[in-house]
Amino acid sequence: MRNIAARMITTTAASLLLFSVHAAQAQSPTYPNKPIRIIVAYAAGQGTDVATRLLGEQLSKELGQSIVVENKAGAGGILGTEMAAQAAGDGYTLTMGTNATHVLNQFLYPKMPFDPAKDFEPIAMVGTFPMVLAAGANTPYRTVSDVLEAVKRTPGSADIAMPSTSARLVLEFLKERSGAPLFGIPYKGSGSAMTDVLGGQLSVTIDTPLALRPHLASGKLRALGVTSGIASSLVPGVKPVAEQGHPGFEFVAWNALYAPKGTSAEITRTLNTAVNKVLAKPDVRQRLLDLGFEPAGGSSGYLGVFARKERERWAPIIKAAGIRADQ
Repeated sequence: MRNIAARMITTTAASLLLFSVHAAQAQSPTYPNKPIRIIVAYAAGQGTDVATRLLGEQLSKELGQSIVVENKAGAGGILGTEMAAQAAGDGYTLTMGTNATHVLNQFLYPKMPFDPAKDFEPIAMVGTFPMVLAAGANTPYRTVSDVLEAVKRTPGSADIAMPSTSARLVLEFLKERSGAPLFGIPYKGSGSAMTDVLGGQLSVTIDTPLALRPHLASGKLRALGVTSGIASSLVPGVKPVAEQGHPGFEFVAWNALYAPKGTSAEITRTLNTAVNKVLAKPDVRQRLLDLGFEPAGGSSGYLGVFARKERERWAPIIKAAGIRADQ
């Protein structure tokens, strides 16, 4: 009887243990086990959106789940990023952050509905791109120094089109470093700025490699310098501003994947590994280059430190220049 009782106790204990294991597995299924949403805080068809859809397509293959890209544009990227900040930290809602949403906006807008440093978990840097200073082909300017010397001799002789906040920051940074009396003309976007530069109303513009590419290829514009610290394959043969008498000059725009605060380290590691695998594929790298992005990658820790240093760097420049998003 004792042996029978012992066997019954052992069997019952084993059954309970097996039930506990199954219950734990049911409560903590392997991630991911359902579709993942990536919120893009910009309109469909814009550069960040197109790059996100490319990344999502490839991440779907790596993770074995569909990736849904959702656009929520408005307020310079604040609306969509706020939506992501309010989502559950379960790995099923992510956002494609930018240097605007996760660095600059907090210094440009008087109020923010989220804290980009505290309300998100960094996953991985996806892509970067410099800004480019370019002049009309019929101008005498061939280098950044040509423009700076011209405005020092004759203020107002080379006014600069600024189709974005990034362009304005580049101009303010260059003004600070060179001491030249640069004057920028704000535009709502690249299209109207390009029309005036190509038409000769303005001599110089600051814009993205992708926006400038067709006009550089046709010879209607001439690239004078890139704002990355080193030469960029996005604009071959063009020297960085840093190598044109302004060492340390650097501004790069970027896109990076983030998750809401509270997302576990295990999930962020899974996503980081998948992103880096995708970015290592030669065909993906080439497609990103075609879209105007230098493929990036790296650890989540690197992204966190990079964004913090960017905030420390640009906050005093924005404050000193008195830049506001509504200007």
